[in-house]
Amino acid sequence: MSTATPHFAGADLDELVATRRDLHTHPELGFEEVRTSGIVATRLKALGLEPRTGVGRTGVLARITGGKPGKTVLLRADMDALPIVEENDVPYRSQNPGRMHACGHDCHTSILLGVAKRLVAEARDLKGNVVLCFQPAEELGGPKGGAEAMIQDGALEWAKADAAFGLHVWQDLPVGLVGVTTGPWMAAVDEFTVTFKGKGAHAAMPQAGRDPVVALAHAVTALQTLASRNADPLKELVVSVTQLRAGSAFNIIPETAWMNGTIRVFDRDLWSRIPREFERVVRGVAAALDCEADVLYERGNKPTVNDAAMCAHARAAAAAVVGEPNVRTEVRTMGGEDFSSILERIPGVFIAIGSRNESRGLTFDHHHPRFDVDEQSLRIGAEVLLETTRRYLAS
Repeated sequence: MSTATPHFAGADLDELVATRRDLHTHPELGFEEVRTSGIVATRLKALGLEPRTGVGRTGVLARITGGKPGKTVLLRADMDALPIVEENDVPYRSQNPGRMHACGHDCHTSILLGVAKRLVAEARDLKGNVVLCFQPAEELGGPKGGAEAMIQDGALEWAKADAAFGLHVWQDLPVGLVGVTTGPWMAAVDEFTVTFKGKGAHAAMPQAGRDPVVALAHAVTALQTLASRNADPLKELVVSVTQLRAGSAFNIIPETAWMNGTIRVFDRDLWSRIPREFERVVRGVAAALDCEADVLYERGNKPTVNDAAMCAHARAAAAAVVGEPNVRTEVRTMGGEDFSSILERIPGVFIAIGSRNESRGLTFDHHHPRFDVDEQSLRIGAEVLLETTRRYLAS
């Protein structure tokens, strides 16, 4: 049973929904969030804050100073959309062709603006400070993404935060449930690209060439041994080859064959050695078949790891909002998130807010052209983030 006093009902909930729908109607891609960050800065100024704009290109920072000395917590929301054509038939459908908020970042920005308004109203009684971080380009991820861009721009040095909290509307959970998982709950995201080089020939005379397509085919199979034979079976590892390209005609053995894919892993030690293992397998297969392999292995997001002490605050807050039976502690995914860059430097927690509603047909997954959420998740997310912040600062 919920025990926290509700703060986001009536007009406040209407404001959350209206903000989310406005942002949903006008989605912007990573590092293009000019309108979105402008709305954020304007709203923060209206609250009496002094936002810093242009941090990490299009990010926004602001500080709420409490009336009493204490710790500082950073609250983060991402703002960017995806290059997807929306298929939802709703009044707030995207008006930007080929752009869609198909991952819920419009929800996150709306939630943090709502929480900011509440925290400003009670700042005099606040023990400590709150830094608001509206981040661009989460979908780009890793070294190319918005979290690293803001960090390189000095956001964390300016924030001087002792803890960091964020959330994500989560379509794998029905609305009304909240996930708080201690330790790794989102995976590291790596991308690989391999070009196999051989010698072209007529398909009727394969002995005259060195077939890179055969090398590629063997490598696709051999790479699965990274998970089945090279990794501890108790440490999850996913190897997915997702793109293959080769050839120009049915009767020509090509000079090159190309593949691209991703590797996902939770364990940091396994993550640290997987590139070496990957290259060993790929180059070994290529050499065995008298070909060469050009390997590009790129790091994306690191594992998203929640701090145990911070999870205790978030779990208690979630229980106060939705009731303890509705708090899940084993929500994990091989998806990635660049909030990991912040959690690597500051202890914190990334919270999953259930947003699925099967009775209303709101069941499509993240990054689907018909993705949409039950907007009660906005209320729950705002309540949980607010309560988590209060509990941490009071501790």
